[in-house]
Amino acid sequence: PRPAAAVNRGAAAAAVAGSRNASSRSSVGARRGVQAQAVVSPPNSVSPTTMKAPANLHGFELTREEYIAEYDAKVFMFTHVKTGAEVMSLSNDDENKCFGVTFRTPPENSYGIPHILEHSVLCGSRKYPIKEPFVELIKGSLNTFLNAMTYPDKTTYPVASCNLQDFRNLVDVYLDAVFHPKCMTNENTFLQEGWHYELDAPDAEMTFKGVVFNEMKGVYSSPDSVLARECQQALFPDTTYGVDSGGDPRVIPELGFQEFKDFHGKFYHPSNSRMFFYGDDDVEERLKVLDGFLGEFERKQVDSSIAAQPFFTEPKRVVASYASGEGEESQKSFVQVNWLLTDNGPFDAETALAVGFLDNLLLGSPAAPLRMALEESGLGEAMVGYGLEDEMFQPTFAIGLKGVEKKDIPAVEKLIFDTIEQIATDGFTQAAIDSSVNTIEFSMRENNTGRFPRGLSLMLRSLSTWLYEMDPIEPLRYEQPLAHLKQRMATEDVFRPLLKRLLLDNQHRVIVELHPDKALGKKEEDDEKARISAFRASLSAAQVEKVVEDTEELKRLQETPDSPEMLACVPTLAIADIPRAVKTIPSDLSSLGATTLLTHDLFTNDILYAEHLLDLHAVPMELMPLVPLWCRAMQRMGTAKKSFVDFDQSMGATTGGFGLSPFASSIRGSDDVAAYLVLRGKSTAGQAGQLHELMAEMMLEAKLDDREVFKQLVLESRSGAESGVQSGGHSVAAGRLGAMDSAAGYVNELMGGLAQLEYLKVLAKRVETDWDGVVVDLERIRSAVVARANSVTNLTADAKTMDASMTAVNSFLSALPAVGAGAATAPWSPSELVLPPRNELITVPTQVNYVGKGANLYKAGYELHGSSYVVNKMLSTTWLWDRVRVSGGAYGGFSDFESHSGYFTYLSYRDPNLLKTLGNYDGTVDYLAGLTLGPDELTKAIIGTMGDLDSYQLPDSKGYTSLMRHLLKVTDVERQQRREEVLGTTLKDFKAFGEALEATRAPTANVCAVVSPEAAAAAVKERPDLNFTVINVM
Repeated sequence: PRPAAAVNRGAAAAAVAGSRNASSRSSVGARRGVQAQAVVSPPNSVSPTTMKAPANLHGFELTREEYIAEYDAKVFMFTHVKTGAEVMSLSNDDENKCFGVTFRTPPENSYGIPHILEHSVLCGSRKYPIKEPFVELIKGSLNTFLNAMTYPDKTTYPVASCNLQDFRNLVDVYLDAVFHPKCMTNENTFLQEGWHYELDAPDAEMTFKGVVFNEMKGVYSSPDSVLARECQQALFPDTTYGVDSGGDPRVIPELGFQEFKDFHGKFYHPSNSRMFFYGDDDVEERLKVLDGFLGEFERKQVDSSIAAQPFFTEPKRVVASYASGEGEESQKSFVQVNWLLTDNGPFDAETALAVGFLDNLLLGSPAAPLRMALEESGLGEAMVGYGLEDEMFQPTFAIGLKGVEKKDIPAVEKLIFDTIEQIATDGFTQAAIDSSVNTIEFSMRENNTGRFPRGLSLMLRSLSTWLYEMDPIEPLRYEQPLAHLKQRMATEDVFRPLLKRLLLDNQHRVIVELHPDKALGKKEEDDEKARISAFRASLSAAQVEKVVEDTEELKRLQETPDSPEMLACVPTLAIADIPRAVKTIPSDLSSLGATTLLTHDLFTNDILYAEHLLDLHAVPMELMPLVPLWCRAMQRMGTAKKSFVDFDQSMGATTGGFGLSPFASSIRGSDDVAAYLVLRGKSTAGQAGQLHELMAEMMLEAKLDDREVFKQLVLESRSGAESGVQSGGHSVAAGRLGAMDSAAGYVNELMGGLAQLEYLKVLAKRVETDWDGVVVDLERIRSAVVARANSVTNLTADAKTMDASMTAVNSFLSALPAVGAGAATAPWSPSELVLPPRNELITVPTQVNYVGKGANLYKAGYELHGSSYVVNKMLSTTWLWDRVRVSGGAYGGFSDFESHSGYFTYLSYRDPNLLKTLGNYDGTVDYLAGLTLGPDELTKAIIGTMGDLDSYQLPDSKGYTSLMRHLLKVTDVERQQRREEVLGTTLKDFKAFGEALEATRAPTANVCAVVSPEAAAAAVKERPDLNFTVINVM
């Protein structure tokens, strides 16, 4: 999981979705649907304000109860009398029920024990003694969240569901997994998830394999991840944070099974646990379920305390290297300044809130002074560090640049310190403070966590103090601390003394330099091979044979499915529990002059969510790669009326924010492409006028002529795209394959794929040699696309808010020109707007591969049937999971069927294999041909698919989903048909889809993979028949 905080981490954050410090179990890459809500349980009949604790506490004692007005929730804190396990129980009317069990798990080394355990405990337990109950839950549950995450000092196991019985099933499986895992007696799980020697024959090459081992090789292939690790370990040399809880692939093979077991025995005990419930389920039932597990344990002293890092007496410097490519553009350095902010634990509530505001003031928007100074300095390509991090025992602050010339590192450091000193002298303007206050306050009150359940965001926020023996309720309150802070800000200078104390006068500071090393990747590979060779040389012939036998036995176990009788132990719902009727979203279609208007009457707590879509077809195709940069430039150079800083602060002070981005998708059964420029914003009902005035000002009067700002935007975008190829190669591969198939795929590739990266490289030079021509092109895009013709407006709010906003919406639309000047008129040809179909290997410095293969099933004759959703989901949790991940050692292996275009894609993630994975993809057809499915397995597959279709959504997402259905011509009648087809799926449908998948192993199917140069060379040599084109990117 990655952070999705609307403003920042910490007390000022309104939403948290995971952590930038967490490694996760991950699911299979199957994408959640964007449809209606799942089955719900009856809401609590008692108001949280009057709710009382249950009479029967089932072995717990009530230690505290409070009402939290901010979330209309009653909190009970319980302690299990026998074991000391702590429970935080939040009750409100949210149907999206959440549970999490968290253990404090500080490691002493970088063997990755917490991470390997997090994977392994979900591989079978006492009550569920099958290979992977976790995967069975993915297959057959209505979960709205299912994962596990390893942090530097804790491991947490969260689940969520809107269906009460499903929720109880998830909780039961997870509790049994953490307290009674099979991996304590089954060493093969440790070998599979952690590491093992793999040898297929006595004369074959011996290698290291393991899911976590390969996952962390992928992490260590990313320079940004290397930087983050070096910085954390340099700040905390004397504590548990000085090692890598995720595991360093150079030392993971030093971990033995006994040490792995001992770690679980020590830390995975109720006395070291913190358990969290949230939602509208019954409190007494929560306690009863927990006592059923905890009752068999005795209280135990567990020393899992996190030691404080003593403050340094003087700053330090660390110089390290990362594996770089051969290209000249790859030879750039990173520099980051890091501070430890406290000497003994988290901030108190008010300080935390103030530091959150300070973080936002320094870095929270492009106009924030520290961020602006770095981004507009011309000294680097993009910012790193990102400011405040407060999810560990002691909070930190970090900021720097990447893409820096080595000679410019001192200048970057000087700029950071000079800027902070200047701010400490001058303070922040009142406009900046007003903007920050409104931005943070809006975000807190909106509490929009996106697809991440609200309850789990509160759990993670509580753990920021609870984990360290502090008040878990305090981080959830913001009204009183916010009111007090605003009072202080009106009468005293809050931020300058804080800035001086935390940053300027703070000697616990580390500057980390990270430099490119073209030889490092080969050296690390050679070191690994030498280590394996030394081990092999120490073996007798009989011992070598034993390694071969162990390899065969592990693969046999991995590839042998559980019997239907064994799988029946995992609880699941019945088809009868699923509503037959599709859930609809309130939607009204009308017109407002030349604009199509969609409105959705939903309760949004007085917030208006507005999307204004302009026709992207109007942009000439030769300018399409420039559109993403144009979107960014429109928001970064100010307007005819306001400077960039004034405009940004006006937006922050009076709205919930707005942004501009392109969108393109195929439409099933049509050569048309839905392609729009999306202007998306939000505000309170009272701010709708300001929101739309600022939108109009930006669209019509934004300046586009600041060369230095634009140059920086190009460099930032290029840097981000390069990082994306290294760390998200599966997305790059999928984009290339889609671009070989459809006009929508081609346009998306131009705007966001490898083609965009290549365009950015050329554009960076063009900015220097032909700036006037670039400005002309930017203005041509605006003239063409900013127009009323073929526009669509989508509004989501309750009727009262909508009515109050319509004057502002009308005013905005009326300000737009009727048609664009110089707009393109030629239709997008599906035969011309595609990349030439071929097999591609994209090379970057990496220790792992991302392997894609695909074909268009519609072009091969397949007609869409709802059962395809079921088959696709099941492939990702059976054949591909078992062969690509479990047996193959990749971190992920999955498939994706894009029902609008008909394109079917296989993808792998952080994969040690290339050709072997392609072989597994091709084996899918035979797997489906020979598949037998009992009634229970079929039911599970159908229910899991329904969980995707009926995923939980907040109001803004519902409105946007309805908009997408309108654009892509998906009617509720068709949705009902697909739902019936999903619910009626039979084994015959699996066989039929298997026949359609013949297209994916036909000669017309295409391969695209992101790999190392060495892996590409080996594949070209071994499979000349695939006629690979090798593209060197970095």
